[in-house]
Amino acid sequence: MLINVSRILRNAKLVLVAACLQTCVINASIAADTTFPESSTAYLKLQELKQRASDLTVKAMDFIGIHYKRGGNTPENGLDCSGFVRLVFKDALGAELPRTSAEISRVGEKIEQKDLQPGDLVFYNTLRRGFSHVGIYLGDNKFIHSPSAGGQVRIESMDLAYWKKRFNGARRINEDEAK
Repeated sequence: MLINVSRILRNAKLVLVAACLQTCVINASIAADTTFPESSTAYLKLQELKQRASDLTVKAMDFIGIHYKRGGNTPENGLDCSGFVRLVFKDALGAELPRTSAEISRVGEKIEQKDLQPGDLVFYNTLRRGFSHVGIYLGDNKFIHSPSAGGQVRIESMDLAYWKKRFNGARRINEDEAK
């Protein structure tokens, strides 16, 4: 009986990331509980946003390890960056996004990097043209994406020099706009 070490490591990483996200959600919940009365519109909106972010990030992590394929849009055949993002939004929220990262970059609300929340989209210039790559922000300056040929869906730090240099912007997709 062979033990698949990479699968064990992948599962350990998923547990660690899920624990970190859970901590973020709990901390946000504690802050929200002490800031707004439960019946307030702001409180209800915050709860809705937390659930949406949780749905998106958990669904995105389901695809860790799926191989990159240019133009790919199914886990079975492989996913490119926009195919990955489209599939996550479709599965988690029923939202339909455009096909390319450049087209996706025109949907939703533009947000500043300092205002990123889990579930927001982050864009990069990786092909010497703006918005040529897209990923999903997870929190703690980490994002998940389908990187490039030979790669797999994975989590990376936005603090790496490569990503810092190429950051193009961020968007928050409103469910109503994406359907």
